[in-house]
Amino acid sequence: MTQRKAQHPTNRGKPNYGFAGLVSFLRTPVCHDLDQLDADIAVMGAPTDEGSPFMPGSRFGSRSIREQSLRFGANGVGYFDHDTNKVFLEYELDNNRIVDVGDANVIPTDVEGTFENITNLTRMVLDKGAMPVVLGGDHAITFPVVRAYNEPLHVVHFDAHIDYRPFVHGFEYTNSHAFRHIHQMDHVESLTQVGIRSIRNNKAWIDDSINDGNRVIGMKEFKEMGPNGMTELVPKDAAIYVSIDIDVLDLPLVPGCVSAEPNGMSYADLRDSLATLARHTEIIGFDLVEVNPLVDVGTGITSYMGAHTILEFLGQICDQPRWIAKRGN
Repeated sequence: MTQRKAQHPTNRGKPNYGFAGLVSFLRTPVCHDLDQLDADIAVMGAPTDEGSPFMPGSRFGSRSIREQSLRFGANGVGYFDHDTNKVFLEYELDNNRIVDVGDANVIPTDVEGTFENITNLTRMVLDKGAMPVVLGGDHAITFPVVRAYNEPLHVVHFDAHIDYRPFVHGFEYTNSHAFRHIHQMDHVESLTQVGIRSIRNNKAWIDDSINDGNRVIGMKEFKEMGPNGMTELVPKDAAIYVSIDIDVLDLPLVPGCVSAEPNGMSYADLRDSLATLARHTEIIGFDLVEVNPLVDVGTGITSYMGAHTILEFLGQICDQPRWIAKRGN
């Protein structure tokens, strides 16, 4: 009788399933020392929800999005898009050009200290020449991320809510204030807010944003102009930072979002908008926020939707001639 030689489990291949192995975004390499960062894209977490005045839980979004990203099984082979018959991110994953740099340190009850840490981590990523991809957290985190940039940029903000609440009684660091801060930054040349529709938006806040010179696009106008028309509101080839609140999507698509609203975008609306932005402009960073796994359904579909959105957006960014030229390929 022939005996089969026992094989140690570590010699049987890398874990390929979402429930096994250590967790990093898309199972990419983890960089613990930013001085040694050598990558084109750096995924970083901003796991704070102290800016959420209603229900907490989006602090767990960074981790949950990473966990769901493991289901795509990228592992150096990219992802295949059936409609285009094309594999995306193959070069970036095969050559370790995407890394996970972990999370900014959160200091409970010290919002300004946490924001300083988020800004500092973003600056370290930028100083090493990598594009930040930020996993929230609530929408307050976009303020400390955008202030880390020095170069002139335009901001495109996808959301159901205007997030332009005035600063009253020292109340200025919630997820309703970020874009009033961002508008005031000297290096921010324009702010375009897309998908705005919640009936909880205050008319005065929307009027303030419009009167400040920002472009505010509701769902009716978005449907009329479509992704191409919306994208043309920002200059061609301009440097763009994109902020994606998961509640820009229609309410049934995102049960794990406390602030989800009806009459939102379909996934195709958001996907195509991001794809046209990637073709029309130079994306220099983006975030995805307001995923709350504590209120999600058991399969984690909101975290999955977040990971899916990030993956496809990255694929479109890295498929552009300007990006390919930068990597020298």
